[in-house]
Amino acid sequence: MTAGAALAGPDGALRCPWALSTEDYVSYHDEEWGRPVHGDDALFERISLEAFQSGLSWITILRRREGFRAAFAGFRIEKVAAFTDADRERLLADPGIIRNRAKVDATLANARVLAGWAEGELDELIWSHAPDPAGRPAPKTLADVPAVTPESTALSKALKKRGLRFVGPTTAYALMQACGLVNDHLEACAARSTGA
Repeated sequence: MTAGAALAGPDGALRCPWALSTEDYVSYHDEEWGRPVHGDDALFERISLEAFQSGLSWITILRRREGFRAAFAGFRIEKVAAFTDADRERLLADPGIIRNRAKVDATLANARVLAGWAEGELDELIWSHAPDPAGRPAPKTLADVPAVTPESTALSKALKKRGLRFVGPTTAYALMQACGLVNDHLEACAARSTGA
């Protein structure tokens, strides 16, 4: 067996090996990861959660996602942009999220920046950095999946130039993977052809 190759899950279907460590990952992998995500609020949520994930495992964020949604008003940009200092203190005391001051502050600051953008502008900016899928061979193993690409570096620069924080090239690439701008399901993975 090749290291990092697709593995059979409990149902016998081949999946990316990272998806098999927990049941939470299996459903996230099969139903969400790599599927196209559109809409400014939905993308703001993904940017925010990827920022909170920085330095942590994704499962830590995934298992707190409902807590994050409750704490951040469903990640509706207009609502989060209006959060006050009292909201900030509430967030920093909320055990349902990751209480990292820099990440909380970045999420609030990002919402304030995005509240000044036209509707659809975030969606358009992010998706304008999607690479041509024809130029990307399907990865055979995890070793074939990059952590950063020229497109994620360009997306990171574009977001930072517009005032967003916690959007480095690695975070930008994780966002691209999660939101379907790239399809990094392994070649043999059953989910590769199911909407990603």
